[in-house]
Amino acid sequence: MAGVWQQPYLNVFRHFKLDEWKRSTKEGDVALVMDKTLRSTVYQIWGSVSAANYIQLPKTSTQSLGLTGRYLYVLFRPLPAKHFVIHLDVSTEDSQVIRVSFSNLFKEFRSTATWLQFPFICEAKSSRPGTTSPGTQWTCLQLDLQDILLLYLNRRYRHLKSIRLCASLLVRNLYTSDLCFDPAVTVTEARRNKLAVTPMPREMAFPVPKGECWRDRYVHIRFPSDSPGAPRELGRKSRSLPEAGLPGPVPQLLPRVVAGSRALQDSVSPMVQTSSPIASCWAPSVPARLPEVSLSRELLEASAQVGAGDSVNVFAHTPAVVPSVLENVGSQEAASSKQNGQEMARGKNPSHPRSFLPDPILRLKGVIGFGGQSTRWALWTKDGATVVYPCHAVIVALQIDTGEQRFFLGHTDKVSALALDRSSLLLASAQAQLPCMVWLWDFQTGGCLSMFRSPVHAICSLSFSDSGAVLCGVGKDGHGRTMVVAWGTDRVGLGGEVAVLAKANTDADIQSWTVASDDTRMASCGRGSVRLWRLRGRALRSCPVDLGEHHTLHFTDLAFDLGQDGPRTLLLPCTPYPTIPCWSSLSSYVCSRSGHILEVDVQHMTVRHARLLLPTQPTSSLRQQKPTFTSGPGVAISAVSVSPALCAVGSEDRYLRLWPLDFSAVLLEAEHEGPVNSVHISPDGQRVLSTTSTGHLGFLDTVSREYRMLVRSHTASVLACATQPVSRQLATVAQDNTVCIWDLATLQQLYDLTLLDEAPCAVAFHPIQQTLFCGFRSGAVRSFSLTTSEVLVEHRRHRGAVTGLAVTPDGSFLFSACYQGTLAQYDCAAPRCSVLRMAGNMVCQDSWPSPNALAVSGDSHLLAFVGPSKYTVTVVGTVSLDELLRVDISALDSAGSHLDSAVAVCFGPQPTSHLLVSTLSTKVLVLDVTSGRTVRELSGVHPVACSSLALSKDARLLVTASDRAIKVWDSPTQACPGCQVYIGHSEPVQGVAFTPDQQQVLSVGDTVFLWDVLFSERTPRGSIRGSARAPPACEAGPATGQQEEDSVSGACGLLRHQVPMPSQARLPRLAVGATPSEGSDGMSLVSDDEGPSEDDSPTGLCQAPGPPVLVEKGAGGDRPGRTTGGPWGLGKPACPHSQPSTSSPRGAVDLPTARPDSCKHFVAHFKASQFPKSISFPPASGRQLRLKAVVGYNGNGRASVVWRPDTGFFAYTCGGLVVVEDLHSGSQQHWLGHPEDVSTLALSHDAQVLASASGRGPEVACCQIRIWDVFTGTCRRLLSHHGSAVQALAFSPDDRLLITLGDYGDHTLALWSTATYELVTSTRLPEPVHGVAFGPGDAARLTCVGQGAVTFWLLQQRGADIHLQAHRASLPVEVGASELTTLCFGTAPLLYCGSNAGQICVWDTCSGRCFLAWEADDGEIGVLLCAGMRLVSGSNTQRLRLWDVGAVPELRLKGSGARSSAVLLEHELTLDGAIVSAAFDDRIDMGIVGTTAGTLWYVSWAQGVSTRLVSGHRSKVNEVAFSPDESHCATCGEDGSVRVWSLASMELVIQFQVLNQNCLCLAWSPLSHGHLGRQRLAAGYGDGALRVFSVSRTEMELKMHPHPSALTAVAFTADGQTILSGDKDGLVAVSHPRTGMTLRVLRDHQGAAISAIQSRSKEYGDFGVPGADLWLAASADQRVSVWAADWLEDHCELVDCLSFPAPTPAEASGCLPPSLAAFCPWDGDLLVCAGLGPREELLLYSLRQKQVVETVPLPFFAVSLSLSPGAHLVAVGFAERLLRLVDCESGTAQDFAGHGDSVHLCRFSPSTRLLLTAAHNEILVWEVPAAEAQEPQCPVSWGESPR
Repeated sequence: MAGVWQQPYLNVFRHFKLDEWKRSTKEGDVALVMDKTLRSTVYQIWGSVSAANYIQLPKTSTQSLGLTGRYLYVLFRPLPAKHFVIHLDVSTEDSQVIRVSFSNLFKEFRSTATWLQFPFICEAKSSRPGTTSPGTQWTCLQLDLQDILLLYLNRRYRHLKSIRLCASLLVRNLYTSDLCFDPAVTVTEARRNKLAVTPMPREMAFPVPKGECWRDRYVHIRFPSDSPGAPRELGRKSRSLPEAGLPGPVPQLLPRVVAGSRALQDSVSPMVQTSSPIASCWAPSVPARLPEVSLSRELLEASAQVGAGDSVNVFAHTPAVVPSVLENVGSQEAASSKQNGQEMARGKNPSHPRSFLPDPILRLKGVIGFGGQSTRWALWTKDGATVVYPCHAVIVALQIDTGEQRFFLGHTDKVSALALDRSSLLLASAQAQLPCMVWLWDFQTGGCLSMFRSPVHAICSLSFSDSGAVLCGVGKDGHGRTMVVAWGTDRVGLGGEVAVLAKANTDADIQSWTVASDDTRMASCGRGSVRLWRLRGRALRSCPVDLGEHHTLHFTDLAFDLGQDGPRTLLLPCTPYPTIPCWSSLSSYVCSRSGHILEVDVQHMTVRHARLLLPTQPTSSLRQQKPTFTSGPGVAISAVSVSPALCAVGSEDRYLRLWPLDFSAVLLEAEHEGPVNSVHISPDGQRVLSTTSTGHLGFLDTVSREYRMLVRSHTASVLACATQPVSRQLATVAQDNTVCIWDLATLQQLYDLTLLDEAPCAVAFHPIQQTLFCGFRSGAVRSFSLTTSEVLVEHRRHRGAVTGLAVTPDGSFLFSACYQGTLAQYDCAAPRCSVLRMAGNMVCQDSWPSPNALAVSGDSHLLAFVGPSKYTVTVVGTVSLDELLRVDISALDSAGSHLDSAVAVCFGPQPTSHLLVSTLSTKVLVLDVTSGRTVRELSGVHPVACSSLALSKDARLLVTASDRAIKVWDSPTQACPGCQVYIGHSEPVQGVAFTPDQQQVLSVGDTVFLWDVLFSERTPRGSIRGSARAPPACEAGPATGQQEEDSVSGACGLLRHQVPMPSQARLPRLAVGATPSEGSDGMSLVSDDEGPSEDDSPTGLCQAPGPPVLVEKGAGGDRPGRTTGGPWGLGKPACPHSQPSTSSPRGAVDLPTARPDSCKHFVAHFKASQFPKSISFPPASGRQLRLKAVVGYNGNGRASVVWRPDTGFFAYTCGGLVVVEDLHSGSQQHWLGHPEDVSTLALSHDAQVLASASGRGPEVACCQIRIWDVFTGTCRRLLSHHGSAVQALAFSPDDRLLITLGDYGDHTLALWSTATYELVTSTRLPEPVHGVAFGPGDAARLTCVGQGAVTFWLLQQRGADIHLQAHRASLPVEVGASELTTLCFGTAPLLYCGSNAGQICVWDTCSGRCFLAWEADDGEIGVLLCAGMRLVSGSNTQRLRLWDVGAVPELRLKGSGARSSAVLLEHELTLDGAIVSAAFDDRIDMGIVGTTAGTLWYVSWAQGVSTRLVSGHRSKVNEVAFSPDESHCATCGEDGSVRVWSLASMELVIQFQVLNQNCLCLAWSPLSHGHLGRQRLAAGYGDGALRVFSVSRTEMELKMHPHPSALTAVAFTADGQTILSGDKDGLVAVSHPRTGMTLRVLRDHQGAAISAIQSRSKEYGDFGVPGADLWLAASADQRVSVWAADWLEDHCELVDCLSFPAPTPAEASGCLPPSLAAFCPWDGDLLVCAGLGPREELLLYSLRQKQVVETVPLPFFAVSLSLSPGAHLVAVGFAERLLRLVDCESGTAQDFAGHGDSVHLCRFSPSTRLLLTAAHNEILVWEVPAAEAQEPQCPVSWGESPR
């Protein structure tokens, strides 16, 4: 009686006097406003951050509302384009508080033991004119709290404890009641019409004007919709289907995917039953009730509502009745069928697409693949001639002798279980999708006999009795308990219904279930249990088998032995099974994961024999000893099958073994390529079918002792496909990192390319050659030869994932596009393709890989793609990449409220000149390529955007793909094209394509479907398809080319032929790990070797791949080439205002912009960041940070090191900084000012002036040249003239002139006066020049080297004007055609020049002739220095050589008779990268050399040693971690290295290198009980591996794989005994660093990459939960979860979870900032977050108050965050190359520059004395003066910082 006062309902706001705010609280923007619709006052809760703006009842968390009403009615209205959150704290009968949250911020349903999160989804369908958008209508949300807890957590509801309504929404009131009200019915209507409903009380009702309908104005949501007190339908009453022409947009609360139409949602199963496999496109679909099919009333009602706007076809090979299935084929299609039928009856011509003949035009011919939901199910038929298996949503019957496939179609999701009766008459199947449906098929005809809903929610096993009269299913019920159901199927073939004979719940685990020969006896096994079952009456009863000492085993499978006497010889045919044996004669064999096989006496229910399968033991002989059954550690057995003579065993060691029933010895064994999942002996006992977890299906013939592979498949979704027109081969790439090549005729696999460390995402065939091109997520593009099975060439020009590949039909060009928007053009006419040009910002950035990302016209002249933004489609010429057409797609959607964007492109056949574009608004536009006008527009093509499309060569058929359906359109360019819909895929279709002969269609997604194209009688005879019967399947024979085994250990990829095991040998594999052939521009992949590297010697280090080359696109000729031009022109051009645009029209630029065949030019790494337009920096005296040191060197610069041994001046570049370092003390000065990376340096001869040049930024017209005073470190002058990068700088011998040379994109040579630094003269060069130098002692002469020539310049002064006179001398024929890349002067008049072919030429400057040349290296010479009789050369082969050239002056006198044998090689050193910079003393005894690896080496020729001076990461630095005593720090990078540095000197101490991997995260172990202990580093890699390195022992201690994908965050717990790690898929793993065991995997963030993990200690009772550790995880979906854990007790509990709306990124960045979160070190209650929310700010969130207590505004979105443990300081890094230091005590902030790229990393040291920041590969070390006098005052122990 305690709740009587709450009856019949309770007004919550009135009872708790919300307007007084005494028993409730409000926070943020909460106001009382007048609503015009309700004509009353309502509360408006407004704000961008939901957690900071809310109403809460009661006022404090210690109080309780105590509301016991079963239903909670929330009368509210969402605000347009805003997010809202509703939190309900509900108490259960066991005093557990459960939080139930509803929000339109949530993307999917999530649940924990104490939290339920439901998404509030509003379907985007059209609404009635004049009404409010349904997503923002007033809504009556009716929540059945009792059913929510019972259904999702199996708990009983007690009372409602608290409510929090968070922004942004309008709320009128809250009510609780035990009555289920209908808000659309008034009291008067209920009485007048005598309705059996409870009308809404007048106080709770929404006002409805006279003459209007309640459902037109408001929305009613009842959740859950199947509550006992509610009608059985989805709980929404906004409008009925007849009232609205199309289903209106209705908000829905669903913990599952929202279906496409109301009819499908309200039905129990989205199913339409037809009497013919062909459904008309015009007539409404009225299912004919067939006598052999039993459907419930709900199913028939749902089916009657589904229209046939498009013909939906599902076909089998026989004309039997097959149910057609509508699966999300579009809201318009399902809802408008009735309207179309009425219009047709009235003679109108509706606008809906018409059907066309033949109908159907596609017929499924073949399916490539096996498995999907499970790879356990593969069955023999009675005659042993056919194998039945599932392939995702399709069931395939494969005739093993002919290879013919027969299909059972109708499932709408993956098949989860399969069963076939002994007589092969009945086939049963179940699917994984809820509600779980069971299908019964007539196996002989392929027709569906019955389809019924199972009481088991998730069926994992089906089993028939021998007679087929009983079908048993095992699975889980709605509460997660194991359930067994027995159905009677004896009358289903006669038109009867399937009846449930019995069902039972059990607490025993069931892994396998088998029905004995009679219909009443069954057996099951599972974890620690073997049970015998019996069906008697209407009950299923079970009895456990006495297992004795084996009761702890995990049993995996069981099989019956019928005990028939007969021959037990392997080679003799076995006697067929008896029909009905005696139960007492049966015995059962049970296998386990521990390797045990138990023989169970069924009659006495005891274990008769127990045997243990041991692993193979090596012996001294070459052959291995066969396994035996004895004692010892066993092999995990996963499957067993028994015949009267044999027992077949499949195990996880990849073996199938045949034993006699006494298990005396192995009779036969076959090794597979993966763990064996299931085994089945054929009825005749001569064949053993086996399946593997890797998707392989085959059988072992016991007579011939040969193994035959039947089916191979990808183990993950197929991403793209390509066909080869000559050899009729199909190539597919999948998410399992494999590339497979199939024979289209036999559907058998020919090759497969397996990559362990790279993910392929795009594929293309060469149309003429036997060459395959493949693009990878790493940005690599590789070319494979299918004849020699080897890698032809590898290119690594892309920095992002390759999103598309396309080859011109004539085979001349290959194009690739990447995620960063770069388009690459390759010359693929030769077998080894080469890069012609790279164009940046061409293709749409941030796009996903797609088969239709690039499209080439049939005449090979045009290339189309989406870009440079998603709103435009661009057409360029395939030869010159000149822009020919750009179409703005967004302008075509004038009626929409959002800008339309392009998704995929496809060219029409010639000569129509049509381009087809699919858009995000579900349209397909047919554009004229010449004019860009829209020829035709197809609207509503699919319910969602069309992801792929293909047009036949005769333009008659268009195939489109979207979601899980494909459509075929007839004559898409006509006025009213018809279409047909085909389904069968269980996952979204990724791509569609016609085969080269146009006779078949391919669709790829979950697997590969091959469809025959059926033509009508009107089709010309030549195009009629022949017999649709598949040719006999055969195994791939030996390769025609050379077969060679891959002998490289640990090769990361292999291309191989199909290899049935174990009877056939492996066919050739393509060793991707081998060194690429000549012509490769990328680094070859090597084996995954790891280990520390401390040796100072550079020998053995591997050169890292260079950054991408973004080359401007010119409009010169058709093919890129060198321009010879006319005479060298003179002049003084003005500074160009802009760089030539990469998308400029033809004729804009007449200079060749293709990159020369030389590595000499500066290569800037790609930057997406920009400097802020306006910013102010603090004065030097008041700065809270002081730059102490910079770690790194610009390896991409050229001549970027200067050193004068006489003065000791030493300077080099790092990013945009000029670093001046004292080689004795190690102290540094840093000269800031350059906005981009510094490309080159030059020091005046008097060492008083330093000139530095940087590249051009995106917002400036010219690059910068800065003139520095060496003594003061100040910038004297800022020069600007060159339009792109400066290639070289040089001072004249008298230091009066400065020469600057532009790179290949600038072609300018400029001369400056050093007195005033004004431009004296400049000239435009007709071709790229690679180097320039003044003559020794003569300021009037200078020399340039370039393409095949040397140019001698003479400076002539006439008054105040200076003119340049040039003389060009070509290379002699003997030297060959090459480019001169570098030069230096020797003893007068000698000039030494190096070439890109590795030659050194010597010139006589007096006569202007070359008299000597020799082969100095194998690669390009990039550095030449000469002094006296010594010459130093450095090349891109990493070799530095010292030459004795003392005899060269004498050779000059011999002229053409000079021989190079007089030049001697004195010394040679091999460094760690290409030589790009060098500075030596006057005698060439010692010097400093820079390499592309980012290393500066001190070289001493006298001692013959090289010592590392400066070392940095080659690529991006991903993480920084400090040692607890702050003596060292560690960094990790994309180059796969983990480096340990000394903080005192910032010198490299230890380096752990893992090749071919990307190290993404790092953590240093904390103090153990107050002591340092053993120092460890935990590093996470891109392959999902977690490696633990010992710092003290300099070795790797442990390697584990807790994740299937790349790790993105890692942290130690406070005690250092546990490691927390997160990956890009959102999984968080808890691992033990000593044992390597994964203790727990948390999936609360699944679907979004983990961006930060941090752990700290806490008091045991803090925040009301037990546990000694408090840790957080932040993910990319703007969510942060906080957990309390006690790992010793295996306890982990969610404390709080924060969800924020996604911010709106800046237009320039185009991507979301990372989600950052960290515990506040000076206040254990606070959580500091950044990147979460729509505004640029820091959020301080209180864990106790559960709200945002403070916000700190920021100028930009943060990309990195660090909090100081010793002072109240927060460091924030921005993508705008800016670092901000926020003082939380004083509230002040200071900004700091100096970074060359986005400040993606910042970390305070434990004492706060140092701050380390990183920008790409630069590491900046800052001193914090404010913390120098402070000691660390950490209230907690810390793990890892957030990213």
